[in-house]
Amino acid sequence: MFSYLRSVLWMCPLIAVATVVMGTVSLCVSFFDPTTRRQHKVAVAWARMLLRICMVRVDVVGAEKLQPGQVYVFVSNHFSLVDTPLMFGSMPWEFRILARHNLWRIPFLGWHLRRSGHVPVERESPSAAARSLIQAAAKIHEGFSLLIFPEGGRTRETTMRRFKSGAARIAIEAGCPIVPMAIIGTRKILPPSSAHLHPGRAELRIGEPLPTEGLTSRDAAELMQKVQRAVAELAA
Repeated sequence: MFSYLRSVLWMCPLIAVATVVMGTVSLCVSFFDPTTRRQHKVAVAWARMLLRICMVRVDVVGAEKLQPGQVYVFVSNHFSLVDTPLMFGSMPWEFRILARHNLWRIPFLGWHLRRSGHVPVERESPSAAARSLIQAAAKIHEGFSLLIFPEGGRTRETTMRRFKSGAARIAIEAGCPIVPMAIIGTRKILPPSSAHLHPGRAELRIGEPLPTEGLTSRDAAELMQKVQRAVAELAA
């Protein structure tokens, strides 16, 4: 009972306050930050605040596999709302996210996403989805890595859903490596459809980057299957 009350009466309100404050800071910084890189630093600070509030410690394994100066498409499993702050607060790499466009409608959070160069995904029609992929590839050509959760949202099951091929298509179009990653432990920290936060440890495991040179869009589905197998192996 104490753990639940701590979560609902202390952690959740503090998370809301931190999001409002840092979202406002990000909005103000955006007027003096044409590169959007300072806003990413604000997002990192916000994420680390949330991890401290939730009393979550994160271990990162495999960061040495990433090459300095290289642009990547990062792909990960996604079981919990904690995954996003974990990524921003722990990833040893600057990135932008590809996420559902509904998030852009949320006050403060949406303001940050809109002004800091993240890419909304619209799946209402094939043409809207194609525009999102083109926008994502353009972001990579600008020199920004992308983070994508290819299951299409958090999964309520205990196993990963089939990965959608969009991340592979973006990596192939941009000509950059795709990096499989696995998040371990966040499902226990904050289960799906729950507001009960359980402090604990989580782990981010980074796999070997997979090259895309010589591949075409016809190879996207096969590449994504390879990525999903790599994520599953990392998570095992």
